[in-house]
Amino acid sequence: MKKLLVFFCFAIFSSISIAQNDLPNADLTTLEGKSITLDDATNEDGITIVSLWATWCVPCIKELDAINDVYEDWQDETNVELLAVSVDDSRTVKRVKSLVNGKDWDYTVLLDTNSDLKRALNASSIPLTILVKDGKIVYEHSGYSPGAESELYEKIKELSNE
Repeated sequence: MKKLLVFFCFAIFSSISIAQNDLPNADLTTLEGKSITLDDATNEDGITIVSLWATWCVPCIKELDAINDVYEDWQDETNVELLAVSVDDSRTVKRVKSLVNGKDWDYTVLLDTNSDLKRALNASSIPLTILVKDGKIVYEHSGYSPGAESELYEKIKELSNE
């Protein structure tokens, strides 16, 4: 009986980790109010960075600012695209557009007001940064500390050479 229970638990955890490799296809909204699926927004010809963030999350903004400083070089070298997906709820979502305009981020910014993507990714905290290639999640990192963008870029270069 004990062996059966261990096998059952192993089977469940294995299927969960395998299922998490696929990028969930959540419905999101552009800053202009148009509906778009995550699948349609990802970079078909390369790697997409999906960054879950919020206007009230200081580490999130610091990470996106740090990436913004080098983003153009990253694009030139690896053809990477970044989707900054705000998980601000209905109370704070009105701050997103003005913050993005003030920061002059050169990213595609999408809204996940109902946290559908956040739930689908099982994200317990933000910032959550994932790398997507061919519809698969190939790297995931939660939190931010200065310099983490360099580690992210090394992973992007590694994946773009595969």
